[in-house]
Amino acid sequence: MNITLMTFNLRTCLAPDGDNAWEYRYDKMAAMIREHSPLLMGIQEGHIGMLEDLQLEEYHWVGEGRLGDRGDEHCAIFFKKDDLDIVEHGTFWLSEQPEVPASISWDSSLPRICTWGHFRHKGTGTELLFFNTHLDHQGQQAREQGVRLIWERIKELRAAKDVPVLLTGDFNSQPDNAVIRFMRGEPVWDEALVDMLDAYSVMVGPVGTSFHDNYSGKMEGEPIDYIFVTPDVQVSSIQIDRRMIDGRYPSDHYPVVAQLAIPSAE
Repeated sequence: MNITLMTFNLRTCLAPDGDNAWEYRYDKMAAMIREHSPLLMGIQEGHIGMLEDLQLEEYHWVGEGRLGDRGDEHCAIFFKKDDLDIVEHGTFWLSEQPEVPASISWDSSLPRICTWGHFRHKGTGTELLFFNTHLDHQGQQAREQGVRLIWERIKELRAAKDVPVLLTGDFNSQPDNAVIRFMRGEPVWDEALVDMLDAYSVMVGPVGTSFHDNYSGKMEGEPIDYIFVTPDVQVSSIQIDRRMIDGRYPSDHYPVVAQLAIPSAE
């Protein structure tokens, strides 16, 4: 089964962005999302009002705010409601108490979360797990411990459900960071190696940046937004969409869009 997967940090509506404030961006963002038409999409920095502003009627979404319930930013998962059924979903906190809403550990500057969903395709019966996260922008220990916790949850759920796994997010880490090296399966720490593929590995040439501070339009640099998949998923292509829409950038992050081949149900 071939699908389009997208990850997109929306840029919080609370930032004093002047001409790039949320009210001037969300229609451009919705247009870009509809153009790519992902089956699944992980977003970051989405407050509940922002998710409603997008008016993506063809999608449902799941997730909790990082303060619990609908409070503050979400790492919501959007999915096409006519194509996918949601079997199960949840949100856990990247802390030493992952089931406690708003919990903070290590050197994290804010509560950080990971939202996941178990989906079944209505047409083919194909099932998959999808995880979406936003790691801390300041604390390296929090990023490292957070990604280890995410990998443990992926292993647990994959062992229980035996389906392919997709992971998206703003990792606030460039490729040489231990966080990304760990996710690529390098022996960064003394523990079992991660068995996932960095979707950027299929790109030829420099990846470039996925973040442009102050809506600068910068292209050169390194990404901090990623897509990882288990080895049973084939990455056909991946791109970072750095276009303006109607003369404005939809966010200070560029969306990352991958074409994937998911093994079909037997």
